[in-house]
Amino acid sequence: MSWWAEEFADLEVVHLNHAAVAPWPRRTAQAVARFAAENARRGSLAYREWLAVEARLRARLARLVGAPDPADIALVKNTSEALSFVAWGLDWRPGDRVVTAREEFPSNRVVWQSLARLGVETVLVPLAEAVDPEAALLAAAAHPRVRLLAVSAVQYADGLRLDLGRLGAWCRAHGRLFCVDAIQAVGAVAVDVVRDDIDFLAADGHKWMLGPEGIGVFYCRAALREALALHEYGWHMLARRDDFEALAWEVAADATRFECGSPNMVGIHGLEASLSLLEAVGMAEVERRIQEAVAVLCEGARQAGWRPVRVPRPDLPSGILALRHPRGDEAARLQALRARGVFAAHRAGALRLSPHFHLDEARLGRAVAALEATARP
Repeated sequence: MSWWAEEFADLEVVHLNHAAVAPWPRRTAQAVARFAAENARRGSLAYREWLAVEARLRARLARLVGAPDPADIALVKNTSEALSFVAWGLDWRPGDRVVTAREEFPSNRVVWQSLARLGVETVLVPLAEAVDPEAALLAAAAHPRVRLLAVSAVQYADGLRLDLGRLGAWCRAHGRLFCVDAIQAVGAVAVDVVRDDIDFLAADGHKWMLGPEGIGVFYCRAALREALALHEYGWHMLARRDDFEALAWEVAADATRFECGSPNMVGIHGLEASLSLLEAVGMAEVERRIQEAVAVLCEGARQAGWRPVRVPRPDLPSGILALRHPRGDEAARLQALRARGVFAAHRAGALRLSPHFHLDEARLGRAVAALEATARP
C-alpha cells in the first residue's frame, strides 16, 4: 500500500467525482481543524504565522502552474471571479470578438457573453465532433476582430484536453490574448503557463487540487497586469497595505492588485496542506496514476458494455472519462452506482468518472464491479 493511502483512509466511498468537488486529504482536514482551534483559543495572535502559510501557498501554486514568480499569483474566491477580472478588465471596442468552445462550462462562457452590452461578440466553436479541435478554434480566432481566445484546458463534460502549447503559440504569433480555465487540469495534468504562452489562467482549488471551496488561483502574465482595469478596490490590494493612515495610495505592482480585501485564511490553510501532498507525491507520479486509473475504468467499462463518449487522445490524456450505455438511462445507472458506494456524476447526458491518484487497486476493482452490475438490464 502506498504511503499516501493513509491520507484517504477515512473515505467511505469510491470517489470518482474529482471533476466536481474532491474529498480532502487527512492533512487538509487536520490543517483546517488546527487553524480553527487556534483561532478559538488565541484569536488572531498568530496572524504573522498565517501570512507565512499564505506565502507558502503562493509559492506552491506558482510551481504547480509554471509561473515565473509567486508574485504572479493572485488568490481568488473562484474561477469565475478570475475570469471576470479578464473579461471586464480589457479595453474592449464594439465589434471585438472572443472565441471559445460551445461546450464550455458556464463559467467560461457566460462571462464572455456578458460583454455583449459593450458590443463584443462571443463566437462559440463546436468541438464535440471536431476531428482537430485546435484547428477549429484557431480558424475562428483568425478573424481580424478577435481579441482573445478563451478555452478550458480540459472540457468538463467529456474530458477533451486541448493542446495548450499549440493554441498559445498561435495566439502569441498572431497577436491574440490567450485565457485558460484550468480548473479541470491543475492538480491532474502538467500545466506550464510559460511553456504554453498563456496570458491568463484561472482555477479553483476544490477539484483536482483537493482543497476547500472558496479559494482559487489567478495567473496574469506580468506584462499584462496593468492592461486589466480594476473594478474592485480595498485595503489588501495596496502597495503599502499596512499603512492604514495614509491618504495617498497606489495599487500593488504584483498580482495582489487583484485581491481587494481580506484573504480567506481558512481556505488558504486548507489548500496549502492539499498542495503539500501533491508536491510530496510529485505531479509526474500523480498524473501517471490518474491515467492508470482512467485506463482501468475505461477497459472495465468497455467489457461491461459502456462506450466512451470521446476516444482519449494518447498524447493529451485527462482525468475525465465520460461513458454512455447502449440502452441509455445513464442518470438511473448513476444512482445505482451510488447505491453500491461509487460516487460519480451525470454530465451532458453521460456518466462522468473522474478518479484521482489516491485510488488503489481495491477501490478501482469495486468501481469496475459496480459498472458491470449497473450495465445489466
